[in-house]
Amino acid sequence: MELYDTEEQQVEAIKDWWKENGKAVIFGAVIGLGGLFGWRFYQDSVSEAQEAASASYTAAMTTLASKGAEGEADVQQFIDGNKESEYAVLAALQLAKVQVEAKQLDEALAQLKWAQSTTQDAALKPVITYRVARVLAEQGDYSAALSELDSITENGWTGRVAELRGDIALRSGDKAGAYAAYSEAQQADDASQTLQMKLDDLAK
Repeated sequence: MELYDTEEQQVEAIKDWWKENGKAVIFGAVIGLGGLFGWRFYQDSVSEAQEAASASYTAAMTTLASKGAEGEADVQQFIDGNKESEYAVLAALQLAKVQVEAKQLDEALAQLKWAQSTTQDAALKPVITYRVARVLAEQGDYSAALSELDSITENGWTGRVAELRGDIALRSGDKAGAYAAYSEAQQADDASQTLQMKLDDLAK
């Protein structure tokens, strides 16, 4: 930085600097303020969109609860209209659950696969993958079900994953494998209360 002998020189230097840079400073300030207000507007818009999606999701779930599988079209319409939202993923999970109960396994699997490829929520990923594996196992595609289970590495899922592996092994006629998987599941923090019954049945 230059040193100035007098205040007059400093004032003149400031004037000269302002002549050269004043427009840029003003322009930058305008852009900055515009960006600030633009960001606030964007946040408000996002908030309003989320509230609207939340309300629509609630309405769709109410319809699904009252109509069951017959409300599928309404829920699918909500999903199609909110594909960028996690609410659509949640709706797909709920719709898949109703479809499983109605024995519409292909349709349920399609919903779950879509949710699996769409969600950005790390907490939802193992939930969806586990449900995909359960539907595949129900369809008899044990190899694909086990492959899905292999991808669940999050903490807190050890027991459920091992138990489903045991169920698949038992369906495949592998009682020893089922017993080993159930025993592993029983040691996990998320072990279910039905495991001891399953082990007792195998021991008979």
